Amino acid sequence: MAKAVKITREGLEELKQKLDFLKTVKSTEIEQKLKEARGHGDLSENSEYDEAKNEQGKLAAEIAELEASIANAVIVESTNTSSSEVGIGSKIRLLDIELGEEEIIKIVGYAEANFEEGKISDESPIGMAVMGKKAGDVVEVQTPEGVVEMKIVEIIKK
Repeated sequence: MAKAVKITREGLEELKQKLDFLKTVKSTEIEQKLKEARGHGDLSENSEYDEAKNEQGKLAAEIAELEASIANAVIVESTNTSSSEVGIGSKIRLLDIELGEEEIIKIVGYAEANFEEGKISDESPIGMAVMGKKAGDVVEVQTPEGVVEMKIVEIIKK
């Protein structure tokens, strides 16, 4: 049985949009590259063709992964998470105690995690450390550099 993918409703919509983009726009671009590369003659020594085939393979893998995530999605409503306790869909302000730096992150399921957007998986070290905790709690997060203490400064209300 496939693993359930915990995801917010918003995250599921983003995955569906990305899948649609990959199936329509991106796959059409790659097909065009393949067509142009075939026009250059001998495929056995055609690096453009090889590159386009590799790109096509990566795209197929990404599409398959997205389809599996969508098929196994279990919607976690942000409103079901207590505003006094961290859960999937919670947006929190974290303080790295040693560095004195604060950051705002949103706890999400692994399928919609995106570090650059501040979306941290509930299965990541930080996510696991803060799940079920309250504002004011200090948690220990295991990182490659060692244990880091972080304080949940605030659970941000919508």
